[in-house]
Amino acid sequence: MLQQQHLLTGLITYSIAKEREDNVLHQLGYFDQRALFFSRLNEKVPWMKRIVAHHLNLGSPQQCHVAGSEDWIHGSFNVCVPIRIDNWCHRKQPGHRVMLRFPLPYRLGETFNPGNCNEKLRCEAGTYAWLRQNCPNIPIPQLYGFGVSTGESFTQIENLPFFTRSFNALRRWCLSVAGLEVPSCYALHNRPEPHQAEVGYLLIQYIEESQGTMLSNTWLDNQLDSTLRTNFFRGLSQILLTLHQTSLSGIGSFVIDDKGYLRLNNRPLTMEIHMLENEAIPTDISRNYTYSTVDAYTGDLLRIHDSRLRHQPNAVNNVDDCSTQMSTLAVMRGILPISFSREFHRGPFTFSFTDLHQSNIFVDSNWNITCLVDLEWACSRPIEMIELPYWLTGKGVDEIDAGEYDVRRRELMDILVLEEKNCPGMVPRLSDVFEKTWAKGIFWITLGLSSPSGLFTIFKDHICPGFYSDQIDIGDIAFFWTKDAPNFIADKVADKKDYDHDLQLAFTSPQTLSPASLS
Repeated sequence: MLQQQHLLTGLITYSIAKEREDNVLHQLGYFDQRALFFSRLNEKVPWMKRIVAHHLNLGSPQQCHVAGSEDWIHGSFNVCVPIRIDNWCHRKQPGHRVMLRFPLPYRLGETFNPGNCNEKLRCEAGTYAWLRQNCPNIPIPQLYGFGVSTGESFTQIENLPFFTRSFNALRRWCLSVAGLEVPSCYALHNRPEPHQAEVGYLLIQYIEESQGTMLSNTWLDNQLDSTLRTNFFRGLSQILLTLHQTSLSGIGSFVIDDKGYLRLNNRPLTMEIHMLENEAIPTDISRNYTYSTVDAYTGDLLRIHDSRLRHQPNAVNNVDDCSTQMSTLAVMRGILPISFSREFHRGPFTFSFTDLHQSNIFVDSNWNITCLVDLEWACSRPIEMIELPYWLTGKGVDEIDAGEYDVRRRELMDILVLEEKNCPGMVPRLSDVFEKTWAKGIFWITLGLSSPSGLFTIFKDHICPGFYSDQIDIGDIAFFWTKDAPNFIADKVADKKDYDHDLQLAFTSPQTLSPASLS
């Protein structure tokens, strides 16, 4: 008897699960793992109060009131716990609430690659610190402090106790006068009871309704309103131009090290890396690895797609599908080096929001951008890989109609060109870069590299026609993707058969917590 099973988004039937291309068998464990993780967090409510009081320099933890779990905000990779504070009003924030934001270990590959949660926290904190230091006009929440599971915690300097704050201010002034490197605006400030940590967190500003609502709440209904789009495109252009004004030394993610210094020494952490590692798919990019050339970076991104094909149990449907995927990846190896411009091979590199979807953008009623949230996947990337939102026409990455999208893209470009007039001397001009990446098809290549599941459709519909307009059969190229290709194809088809069998078994009995989910 086949039974419905739980995913994080709700119940799913076997008939639907077996048609999906993602690893549903792996995802069936999330529901119980979430319940277990939330239960552990519920036991830490007194600890949460002490954490907030510690970072905000409050008189007593009893000023803090932690919301019940029914009011927690659960996203794809984090859970946010709202906390109301009595008799507190931060000068830069309306209201009396903050949020403790915890990464979800069962979504970030913590079991497969221990330390992923701490990596994500340090990168997100590094993004907050870099933006505050270099782009103060970009609206983001306040980050009051953060901590990692190993016990270290950092507090925004202005919230430190008086004597500690004074010492840090004097130290920063002396370093600046001496021409030495100055630490970030977050200082090591170990929290009480570090042995009780176990989980890392960010303590951030709560975005009140008066400060805006998610663009996703109104995008579908109002995206045809040209006035609202113009306001949004103007704000987006200003953000992109602000980021472009600072050229960075390499490709990677910023982190705050144990001494409070801001370092560009983490791998360029994007969502896809942790998503694949969460399914035990190796990416072979160590955390301390950064890039100095475009070829090295894009080559490793493509190898991530190779790894997904090799290691995801249901990566292929049949022999023809496997052959097509292998051929696509083989052709992409040849396309990448000739697609990106040699003049930008070693820079400039630009800070980029790689996950700027509608739910991460807060706007007012006129669609003026009021805040950007969920900054964990921002990193420094090649200038030609700066992404315009793929969702401008409301389509998924593998559903975009190029002609329809280009109409919206041109509308955005017209506004960007106008805003560039306020940035004289900017070289290269960002609008010129965007026009070239669209004309050369780099837009589609970047989008494909960022989408392990969508690359093959994007290649067929958008990348391949840019080189040859007629239909071509690339099936035989599969034999150049790996040696002993026939055996590889046979193994992958067998993997899919085993996956289908295990998936059906998973729907024949109620779910139970596996030993792995309890660890």
